[in-house]
Amino acid sequence: MIKKRVTGVGGVFFKTKEPGKLKDWYHKHLGIQTDEHGAAFKFRQWPDKEKSGYLQWSPFPDDTTYFEPSEKEFMVNYRVQDLEWLVGELRKEGVTICDEIVTYDYGKFVHIMDLDGNKIELWEPVDAVFDKYYEAAPDKQVNY
Repeated sequence: MIKKRVTGVGGVFFKTKEPGKLKDWYHKHLGIQTDEHGAAFKFRQWPDKEKSGYLQWSPFPDDTTYFEPSEKEFMVNYRVQDLEWLVGELRKEGVTICDEIVTYDYGKFVHIMDLDGNKIELWEPVDAVFDKYYEAAPDKQVNY
């Protein structure tokens, strides 16, 4: 079996002068429900359509250091299937790995750099955590 590397987009993160005002604008004009982290977009996974997946949309303050060492105004998060295996492969291929893998209840993360100096976040998600969170928090609305 060939292992997959990236399985989809997990998030879009970008800098802005006023994240709160921008989230309000997106809510008012485009109907995007936001919280302190931005917005979550729920989708069905393929080929198992019974499984949910989530994409995070998050505006960050323009003085954030989270995107460093990149000097870009954005960062893309990619969903991956087996992060530890993929990091091993990327190391062999000479890709710059910015940090160590960190694990949370909602998944594992690591950051890499591409050839243009873009910091990329790789995420091995645990989507069931988000399913439970949104089911238990009826006041939170997920964007579909």
